Amino acid sequence: MKKKLVAVAVAGVLAVPLAAEAQTANVTLYGRLNVDLEFVSGRQPDGSNPRVSRLSSNSSRFGLRGTESLGGGLSAIFQIESSINGDTNSGNLGGRETFVGFQGSWGTFKMGQFLMPLDDMHPIFGNVPTYTTSILSTADLWAQGTLSKSAGGFDARLGNSLRYDSPSFNGLTFSGQVALRDGSGATGANTGDHESELRHAYSLGGNAIYNNGPIQVGVAFETNQKVRGPDLNDYDITLTGGYNFGVVRPALVYERLKYDTPTGDLKRDLWGISATMPMGPGTWYAFFGRAGNGKGSAADGTRVGGLAKGSDTSSNQWEISYTYPFSKRTSVYAGYVKLDNKANASYTFNINAYPIAVGGKPDGIVLGMIHLF
Repeated sequence: MKKKLVAVAVAGVLAVPLAAEAQTANVTLYGRLNVDLEFVSGRQPDGSNPRVSRLSSNSSRFGLRGTESLGGGLSAIFQIESSINGDTNSGNLGGRETFVGFQGSWGTFKMGQFLMPLDDMHPIFGNVPTYTTSILSTADLWAQGTLSKSAGGFDARLGNSLRYDSPSFNGLTFSGQVALRDGSGATGANTGDHESELRHAYSLGGNAIYNNGPIQVGVAFETNQKVRGPDLNDYDITLTGGYNFGVVRPALVYERLKYDTPTGDLKRDLWGISATMPMGPGTWYAFFGRAGNGKGSAADGTRVGGLAKGSDTSSNQWEISYTYPFSKRTSVYAGYVKLDNKANASYTFNINAYPIAVGGKPDGIVLGMIHLF
């Protein structure tokens, strides 16, 4: 009997600090399902131009995030976010924004896998009503979003990353991130491998964003050092801004891309304009972007992704969509997008890429549904 009383007493003593810790912890389950029906076409290598129908999942996810108060205004934070493919039974565990870190009045520091600061420019000018996903994504031309990091893309989610985000200074924030291309864990196009770490490859980026009332302005850079290969360095500089007039919110974006190649540098300029306009309970969105001809000292025909050096290598992106909310968590949307590649360009969709021949002009009609939980 005495042994039982002692055991109960010990259990009670141990439960006190555990209960205290549980009271300061906050864990949240969250997620998103975004599935659409697409009717797409684009010139194929055999010269045909078929229209096909596809059911696609667009950046759907399931996640777990939490904070623990450590005292003195300091908190530990974590997140484990996994992909959910709502159109099939596949997915991954921890394959999206996954990290651990600290947060306080001085800002946020985290380590893990997440998007670079350059990606924070996308919501300022991009297709926010449709959550910047699906074939409506405005990162088709901008940042060559369809490419992995090792292939020259600048809109990839990078493993082996360390990032700092500042607090807001009257609407002004700063972010910086470095992604090490090491082979300590699972290796891949967006994480690295032993060859990458031997040549000291890395990605480095930062941004500054002013967000105050109706105005949003952002500037960001990203550089990939020896990522695509020895002595091949790439960079992206993006400037964007938008102003909400109430009846319409126009936004502009400018980007300069530069790649090192064995025959010289390959450069390209992009500019775009978008408009977001509320109508009734829903929202219209329209975008036009133009990626100019590839230029620089590289030999004509040199190619990185959809970008090539020479004449007739430009491309235009047109799109329009309407999003209708049934509630704060459930929405439906419809849209049309077209990439007008010139004869020597080969850009394709960022999300749910559709294979095309050089000079192909992919387009698509989208009917989709989003549910947040």
